Amino acid sequence: MQTSVTFKNLDSSEHLKNYVSDKLDRFDRLLDNPAGANVVLRVEKFRHIAEININGDRMTINGKEETEDMYSAIDMVLDKLEKQIKKGKEKTRERRAKAKAKAQSGSGVAATELEDDQPRQVKIKNIEYKPMDVDEAVLQMGLTSDSFLVFTNARTDQINVLYRRNDGDLGLIQPSA
Repeated sequence: MQTSVTFKNLDSSEHLKNYVSDKLDRFDRLLDNPAGANVVLRVEKFRHIAEININGDRMTINGKEETEDMYSAIDMVLDKLEKQIKKGKEKTRERRAKAKAKAQSGSGVAATELEDDQPRQVKIKNIEYKPMDVDEAVLQMGLTSDSFLVFTNARTDQINVLYRRNDGDLGLIQPSA
């Protein structure tokens, strides 16, 4: 992990840099891709503040701790960051598992339900149909802007559906015996 350590109101020390670098190296096993860490160590009166920002694995994790000892502040902020990384990884695993399960179910009960497990509402529309010839249905379809017309075929006495196709032509659905 690439680490940059910045000291504010504190003399830079190689021992603190090495301590932080060694501690941050344990996060390499948690992260899949290379990550970078920006560490700011500062002292304000008697407070020792450690601030760490980690960028990697499509997530940005920030942590800040202040104590009376710099080493304990570093340890505490690293514990916080470890929890955040584990939580973020678990969230992505759960999302992928949900997406995979949803893709595998495809059609069926899951496809007719919304994400909050409530069944979809089916709107019912009653239409009247009258006996007519196919040519008369085509003329009727030309007069309206509807996308379909249901009628009884005068020749066969069966219900037919005349519909407007995406290319602008008309299509006819006839039941077969």
